[in-house]
This record gives sequence, C-alpha cells and structure tokens, in this order.
Amino acid sequence: MSARTKARKRALDMLFQADVLETTLAEIVSAEAGRALNEPDRVASWIYAREIVDGVADHREEIDELISSYAQGWTIDRMPNVDRAILRLTSWEILYNPEVPAAVAINEAVGLAKQYSTEDSSRFVNGVLGRIAEHAQA
Repeated sequence: MSARTKARKRALDMLFQADVLETTLAEIVSAEAGRALNEPDRVASWIYAREIVDGVADHREEIDELISSYAQGWTIDRMPNVDRAILRLTSWEILYNPEVPAAVAINEAVGLAKQYSTEDSSRFVNGVLGRIAEHAQA
C-alpha cells in the first residue's frame, strides 16, 4: 500500500471522527499529531493526511456546496458519515491538488467506499466525484 493510500485512510479516519464526535478537525488533528510523533515509520502518510484534512478545513464550504449540488437528491446531512468524509477528502484532491490525477483520486475513493461503506456507496461516490472532476476541468 502506497504512502498516499495510507494517508487517505488516515485522513478519512480524522474527517469521520470529527463528524461523528461532533468536534473540530483541529482537535482531531492535534490528537493524531501526538500519535504521529510516536510512529516515525508513518511520517510520510501523516504529512499528506494532514495536508488533506487542513485543505478540507480551509475549503469546506466550497467543497460541501459542490458535493450537495452534484449529489442529486442527497443533502450533505443525509449522507452516511463515511461517504461524506470520502467525498470531502477526494473533492479536495480533485480541486486543490494538481499532483494527483482526478481518475486516481476517484479510484482510491471508490476503493475506500467499497471497504468502509455500504454496497451502493461506491457507485454513489464515483458518480458525485465524476461530476466534481468535470466541474474542475471546466
């Protein structure tokens, strides 16, 4: 598993925790930073996970607006927490990280949805992110 794949999983965990615990991302990142200090072999994944989470925090309003507009019939609040976290982290990658091709980001997101969410989530995530990628190219 690549360092970026591990970082996405770590970012997903942090975004999910903040959502479920109804706490700030800053609190979750602070706790995770403490753990990262004791795991030097995971530094590469920590750095990118932190970049993703900070990016989502900085652009949350725009990201949530795009997700809402392309998730036909679904509001952000109605989505499963895991799907919402996957959509947020991958939307940030598509919109704000030119180093990651949209197709790669979407493929990784679909894999996360298959692993951690419902049977239908991977198709839902793929569809929403595909529209966000088209928006980003326009």
